[in-house]
Amino acid sequence: MISGGLVAPEGLMLRIVLLLLVVIVAILLVPRLLSRSATPAEGTIAPEFTLPSQEGTSVTLKDYRGKWVILYFYPKDQTPGCTREAHNFQIDQAKYAERNAVVLGVSVDGIDSHKQFCAKEGLNFKLLADTGHTVSAAYGSLTNLGVVKFAARHTFVIDPSGKIAKAYTSVDPSRHSAEVLAELDQLQKSSMAAR
Repeated sequence: MISGGLVAPEGLMLRIVLLLLVVIVAILLVPRLLSRSATPAEGTIAPEFTLPSQEGTSVTLKDYRGKWVILYFYPKDQTPGCTREAHNFQIDQAKYAERNAVVLGVSVDGIDSHKQFCAKEGLNFKLLADTGHTVSAAYGSLTNLGVVKFAARHTFVIDPSGKIAKAYTSVDPSRHSAEVLAELDQLQKSSMAAR
């Protein structure tokens, strides 16, 4: 600093360069962080899809008409939060079956990754490989960081007619399955009362 409160030219130049770097990073990253399409609204028809499962067989949403579908998107196989969430869905499989519901997990990982994840963690529900990112994007659940894309932790409860009954865009993996089961009970009560 020069006397009288003025900044030395070198210090001023450094501040300008740092400010420019911050602006450039913000311009490049912010749109990518926010580049998630809108999630389908509750009450609308769920976007149709066909994806391969960990078994290599095709799974199509319309094959589950007449059942409740818990379609959950998760970032990555064999990571702590995703493993916890999957374990809880696995533990509650009998409860979902009692409610005429099926759980389908979706990530952008491939079939082999899903197969290893299921074998290692003892998962027997279907995990779907969205390697083309199209289904994650259709459900507003694709996070795009430019060099890497992954599914956001979102869940959609789809009713037996194929409409989205509930959308979760903020999920706590440790208690999510219990939360979904409670919501499913409420939705089914409302559905019965409406008949």
